[in-house]
Amino acid sequence: MSSLILLPSPEKDLGGGFVVRRSLPAAACRAVGPFVFFDHMGPVRETPGHAHDVRPHPHIGLATVTYLFAGAMMHRDSLGSVQRIEPGAINWMTAGRGIVHSERKPEDLLDQTFDLHGLQLWCALPREAEECEPAFAHTPAAALPQIEVDGATVRVLIGEAFGARSPVATFSETVYLDLQLTPESDLALPDHVAERAVYAVDGEIELNGERVPPRTMAVLAPDCAWRLTAPADARAVLIGGAPLDGPRAMWWNFVSSRRERIEEAKADWQAQRMGAIPGETEWIPLPG
Repeated sequence: MSSLILLPSPEKDLGGGFVVRRSLPAAACRAVGPFVFFDHMGPVRETPGHAHDVRPHPHIGLATVTYLFAGAMMHRDSLGSVQRIEPGAINWMTAGRGIVHSERKPEDLLDQTFDLHGLQLWCALPREAEECEPAFAHTPAAALPQIEVDGATVRVLIGEAFGARSPVATFSETVYLDLQLTPESDLALPDHVAERAVYAVDGEIELNGERVPPRTMAVLAPDCAWRLTAPADARAVLIGGAPLDGPRAMWWNFVSSRRERIEEAKADWQAQRMGAIPGETEWIPLPG
């Protein structure tokens, strides 16, 4: 019996050819450490006069983690934050008791053609932090450590691995690594966190010799040492951390340990009581 759980990433077109692949949550695995949501965006070609903008929408009880491989996005939120998101940076938005944000094509790129490609993950906040004050933190690419380990290039986006530590602050033990592999790579994966998964972004990878197809998440058994290799150049990410402190309810953009809190958030958004983004008047209504 395999000690890997392979999670497919069903494609969904959000409109205009903007395809995302969602690995978490899945029936076979609801969370990996604090990560309860994993979306692989694109790559999608952005062209003049066309933008895959995400209009203002709300979140509670979670932190969004945005990381780009290519392209650019402009983040705005109800705290007044305005931040250009570019490849290699980590953008951590703590929703807490409630925040509203949008993600749009930067104005200086409206007449440009470029590829947009990246990941957006959600971390469920610990119960004691679910109703904390919202916040936004941008960590530029240059501030994140990059090291060479066993033939692989490792960027430590969040947490600690291979003796390097990311400056990104978290609410619980968390690890998030960007791994670039060659046929010479033979990487022993860090095992200091209880739950781990590896997602094959580009190219096929192998875990203890078992094939993982591109754009597939492999959830690792905790009682096993894992080595990551690749038959050709490939890119993968490792996510993980301490187990959640209890189950979470998820509906649309809301996460909470209390289902009644989800209902409160629905009512608050419907009545537009969750704040507004300065200069923006659009908003995404509740799903039908």
